[in-house]
Amino acid sequence: MLRAGLIGYGYWGPNLARNFAAHPECKLTRIADMSEARRKQAAANFPSVEVVESGSITRDSDLDVIIIATPVFTHFELAKEALENGKHVWLEKPMTSTLAQAQELVEAAERNKRLLMVDHTFLFTGAVLKMKELIDTGELGGLYYYDSVRINLGIFQHDVNVVWDLAPHDLSIMDFLLGPKAEAISAHGRGHFDTGLEDVAYVTVFYPGNLIAHFHLNWLSPVKLRRTVVGGSKKMLVWDDLNREEQIKIYNKGMDVTTKEGLYRILATPRHGDMYAPVVAASEALKAEVAYFVECINSGKNPHNDAAAGARIVGMLEATNQSLKQNGRVIPLK
Repeated sequence: MLRAGLIGYGYWGPNLARNFAAHPECKLTRIADMSEARRKQAAANFPSVEVVESGSITRDSDLDVIIIATPVFTHFELAKEALENGKHVWLEKPMTSTLAQAQELVEAAERNKRLLMVDHTFLFTGAVLKMKELIDTGELGGLYYYDSVRINLGIFQHDVNVVWDLAPHDLSIMDFLLGPKAEAISAHGRGHFDTGLEDVAYVTVFYPGNLIAHFHLNWLSPVKLRRTVVGGSKKMLVWDDLNREEQIKIYNKGMDVTTKEGLYRILATPRHGDMYAPVVAASEALKAEVAYFVECINSGKNPHNDAAAGARIVGMLEATNQSLKQNGRVIPLK
């Protein structure tokens, strides 16, 4: 039985508490939050769990796992202390505020032989898992492009721009689906309210060969869109996260290329075929992710959303900021 302590009972904390408390191989032992109101709510929801104010539960000897659901600027210190005190760590996204911090946590997890897993919940949704299956089995063929739109009339953040707010979801999905070989990144964006933070941004990620990924991120859209298009040599895929009935559609469309002698030596002809919507498993992603976390701890298996994956996403976010400041300059990824 893994004894878990949760730090942070704000927006996401109650969902984490509920899922860890429900797992048969976990015992939610302690919840820490600086807010008295949130502590009262936690105590009411989980009467058998000890509720405390201090985040120093990272050092408590009776805990095996520390779950960190606090603002990103606190992640590094809390996670590092937990790892150095022999705890496995569940860390919210983005992993840290800087790539240097993320890399230090990767080393701390390895040095202390403890698991650090970053909560990239979308990787455990039925839609993303189905997309992974379709890509890995080659049904789409060789990939040409990955295009993502995440826009809405959103809540403005006061400490991060629209990229750091929205892109961790999409970059982690891209990294999971396309693999960890992104080479460079470029970004353009603008802020419109004298906050010093971009509220509209366009991010491009370059992969080996001709594979390219593009993201549109926007807090100022009159409509809410959560849509991804993946183009392949055989078929094309559209994922609409707001369409509960048909989240994924596969189109047997593309370009057939033939070579002929003469002036037009290469001819590209559009190919039109059928569309179908595969069945997407309907289950709570966070429940599946918690089960995966426990499984990885017990088996010693390395999760696909481990510290190294979390650091790659932070590296992309950091490179995006550099590119934004240099009017779209292409920044190599480390």
